[in-house]
Amino acid sequence: MGLTSETTVYVMAAVAVVCVALLVWVWPRLAKPTVRQVLGRLTAIGVTQVTIIAAFACWLNSSYQFFGSWDELFGNTDTAPVGVTQAADHNGGATGVSVKGALVQPASDEQLNRVSGLPTGNPAVNGKVESVKVIGRRTGVVDPAFVYLPPQYFQKAYARQRFPVVVALSGYPGSIFNLAQYLRVSQTAGQLQKNGQMQPTIMVMIRPTIAPPRDTECVNVPGGPQTETFLAKDLPQALKSVYRVGHDASAWGVMGYSSGGTCALQLAMRNPHVYTTAAGLSPDYRIKDDPTTGNLFGSGLGRVNRVNGHDLMWRLKHLPAPQISVLVAESKHGERGYPQTLAFIKAVKAPMRVVSILPESGSHNFPTWVREMPATLKWMNQQLTFPQDVVPRHIAPKKGHSTVRAEGTEPTPTTSTHK
Repeated sequence: MGLTSETTVYVMAAVAVVCVALLVWVWPRLAKPTVRQVLGRLTAIGVTQVTIIAAFACWLNSSYQFFGSWDELFGNTDTAPVGVTQAADHNGGATGVSVKGALVQPASDEQLNRVSGLPTGNPAVNGKVESVKVIGRRTGVVDPAFVYLPPQYFQKAYARQRFPVVVALSGYPGSIFNLAQYLRVSQTAGQLQKNGQMQPTIMVMIRPTIAPPRDTECVNVPGGPQTETFLAKDLPQALKSVYRVGHDASAWGVMGYSSGGTCALQLAMRNPHVYTTAAGLSPDYRIKDDPTTGNLFGSGLGRVNRVNGHDLMWRLKHLPAPQISVLVAESKHGERGYPQTLAFIKAVKAPMRVVSILPESGSHNFPTWVREMPATLKWMNQQLTFPQDVVPRHIAPKKGHSTVRAEGTEPTPTTSTHK
């Protein structure tokens, strides 16, 4: 019975209900004002409250996946292994996942099985979504991910072809389940690609919360979690070691919603040699400490520089603009960040480019972001270069193996390039 399984949630809920019923039943028997009776009442109340809180915590964790397993909950996490290998199945199709010892390894399908609308059947016709865990060689981080592979990835004509990549980041609190089920990342990308509105692209859904429940905001915390290193170095290295993805930064994009959108902009502006395209749906443009983050920037003389380095408005004013393309989305009415988004758009200067999705109304929630997704992915598709390099013939897989606004609904990106 996995920590994030529905069975665990139902069992804990049932235990809580039973405890409440027992409390009601036993309360009259503990009504006397003796020490024993008072202690009995306190114990009964305490046990009932603990079970109710535990049931709620299990539901919350199942929804947002702060902890993916019992081992992770109790601190028994994997360590990063050495060696990189590549594997394919024995049925003529690519698994895309490396064997033991690699930087991307198969993971439980427990969360994936709860997602609706995923491709099924022949991967060469419908594509495939894999549940994996990504292991950071530098950071030692082990993070779950869903990877969508388009049909072409499994087709003979593309056996040596590399593909562009879009990394999708969840907000906080958030999980890869949210990206797949509520944001509909792979489903939207698959439909756009099927309709010829998007080139075949690998979609990687991953959470930036690498040290749950702490929100690290994609920052390398002094003496703490190194989230930026994981997402800007470990993740690309791991994916390149296993999947046929483009090796040039022009084939790499990153997107996210809420704090995941903040991370996407930060990653691209701070690491333009890794991600040349970014999209932030309802992002912030400055990272600051709060109760969920703790001290992100340390202390001492370097703190001011670290704080400024993660303030995108400060970077645009004081540092050369990176050669990247970004999209920002914010509703004019219903979201608080609209003035900041306009200020960011105005501050962008060449060679950096910015486009925007600015609906008249919308809230800070999934219905708004789902509405913005098709236009966002189509725009990202136009920025990413389909890799021209191919897998060298001497290591290519054997035969059969391989490792806006839609009218009335979607807002259209508005291009704004400021010099």
